[in-house]
Amino acid sequence: MSQRTVLYDHHVAAGAKIVDFAGWEMPIHYGSQVQEHHQVRNAAGVFDVSHMVVVDIRGEGAQAFLQYILANDVAKLKVSGKALYSAMLNPEGGVIDDLIVYYLGEQFYRLVVNAGTREKDLAWLDKQKTDYAIDLKVRDDLSILAVQGPQAIATVQSLLSESDRKTIDSLGVFFGVDVAGMFVARTGYTGESGYEIMMPNDRVGAFWDRLLAAGVLPVGLGARDTLRLEAGMNLYGSDMDETTSPLTSGLNWTIAWEPAERDFIGRVAIQSEQDAGVKQKLVGLVLLDKGVLRGHQKIYCDAGIGEITSGTFSPTLGKSIALARVPHDIGGHCEVEIRGKRLAAQVVKPVFVRNGKSMLES
Repeated sequence: MSQRTVLYDHHVAAGAKIVDFAGWEMPIHYGSQVQEHHQVRNAAGVFDVSHMVVVDIRGEGAQAFLQYILANDVAKLKVSGKALYSAMLNPEGGVIDDLIVYYLGEQFYRLVVNAGTREKDLAWLDKQKTDYAIDLKVRDDLSILAVQGPQAIATVQSLLSESDRKTIDSLGVFFGVDVAGMFVARTGYTGESGYEIMMPNDRVGAFWDRLLAAGVLPVGLGARDTLRLEAGMNLYGSDMDETTSPLTSGLNWTIAWEPAERDFIGRVAIQSEQDAGVKQKLVGLVLLDKGVLRGHQKIYCDAGIGEITSGTFSPTLGKSIALARVPHDIGGHCEVEIRGKRLAAQVVKPVFVRNGKSMLES
């Protein structure tokens, strides 16, 4: 049975087209996916991402537990509110999920994991916690709004008191803080500045209304996908899953190999993969011919065959772009098979747009 966030009626009232997403009835758009995309790139938009899962982990074993189940190392988090991004791996080195973890105290961490992997993630966490003195609490009492775009920070701050504005104005990227009964973090999934805001379910409707009254427009999951792809951000289930390692998913930077004595689930497998020489990598593609890049299209180059993992037409660039898993030695150009024809594409770094600006020339 499909679930609904607390804001479902607000979406309907705003004219949303509702679709099923990971078992949730969610807005795909509110009339025009392209206009919503440009709204985030040029002004500010708000996404309801309350279907994502917040898990609080408390106890004296919290740090050791997370050091064991995550490829990145939470011991690097020293200041309250600091966050890091990490993959959670299986013993074979495959990606169970990607997530954000916040350090909120010596014995208190907060995870935010994907809606589509909720059940398996929670089962995995429960299975691995046996030897650790921790308590896991799923925070279904919280909703999450993502307010993103060049005007997002100023608009959110305009809705707060002067003292609260000063508190969040000093937030660095990938930091969060409790303010005005909310947890406000400088994180996002669009390549723009902004906040992700967690708050009690009984308050989110009123805050949503205040954002819209301040000129922030609602944005659906369709634009969220084109925005994140322009920003070169992976989507779980498309660009990575339990059959792919972080080494072949553009997530090398999220692996904390030091200290060498830290054992984490999947370490042996990905270390062996690295020692043997990684055969594939995740790259960006820009189509040079006319057409649209889509997931699962085949890629041909002198080094072998690859496959597009995520593809779309970029509203910001006016070009078709993609993320693709390809032979490690692909070179600078390749061909993509689209409807029986091979079309030319350029291989680029997998970040296409940042803060509204094209990254292709750089």
